[in-house]
Amino acid sequence: MSASLWSPLTQELDRWHTAGRHLRLWLRDDDTVAPSAALDRLAASAGRFDMPVLLAIIPMLAEPALAGALREHPLLLPCQHGCWHRNHEPAGAKKSEFGPDRSPHDVDAEIAQARLRLLDLLGDHILPIFVPPWNRIDAGHAARLPSLGFMGLSCFRNRRQAPQGGPHLLNTHIDVMDWHGGRIGRRHDELIAETTDLLVQWRSEPRAADTLGLLLHHRDHDETAWTFLDRLLALAGDHPAVVFTNPRDLLPPGSSS
Repeated sequence: MSASLWSPLTQELDRWHTAGRHLRLWLRDDDTVAPSAALDRLAASAGRFDMPVLLAIIPMLAEPALAGALREHPLLLPCQHGCWHRNHEPAGAKKSEFGPDRSPHDVDAEIAQARLRLLDLLGDHILPIFVPPWNRIDAGHAARLPSLGFMGLSCFRNRRQAPQGGPHLLNTHIDVMDWHGGRIGRRHDELIAETTDLLVQWRSEPRAADTLGLLLHHRDHDETAWTFLDRLLALAGDHPAVVFTNPRDLLPPGSSS
């Protein structure tokens, strides 16, 4: 690991430690459907650092063999990733499986059906966290998720709780992939700078966030993405300001069983 490349992040974590603050780091990985060498590699990374991963599984595309694979990888914690990962928005609009124009009845029925399939496939140890594809879900649909059995909703950085309410938010903040530049892992210097800038902002704000979610997509990772994950976990695991956090512990008490 290049000390100079990572020094801005290390120095900022040092400032957190000096200030008596702790950063809770957690991982979410999207789009799981089947066992694969990439899934095994994700589990191996999790095992090396004893770091749980919230594994967002597409229910209606998930293969039966996934159940056996997850029994071998107890640090991969399954949850529901939409239903079909199917875009319902018109051409030119941002993709969403659960946009505002879909009827509440259709959305609720589809989510409930997908949840039952995931329960049948993997059992009742699935975490009650809903991850919408593309990190998007209409506020009205999100507000009904608790009635469908979900205590958590995980999107991306700027998602806020809507006036209608909804599940507890568990946002991710840093995406290791460059989707527009060729579906490749992002440059390490860019990721380090983005992470450091975010932590500087949080440290300077009253009542600022202290929980950082890293967004992964094991099916799309190249060596750049895998290397960043391992180097970040190595740095964070050795730093007294960082606490590796189980996604279960991000839910309200009593809601993860």
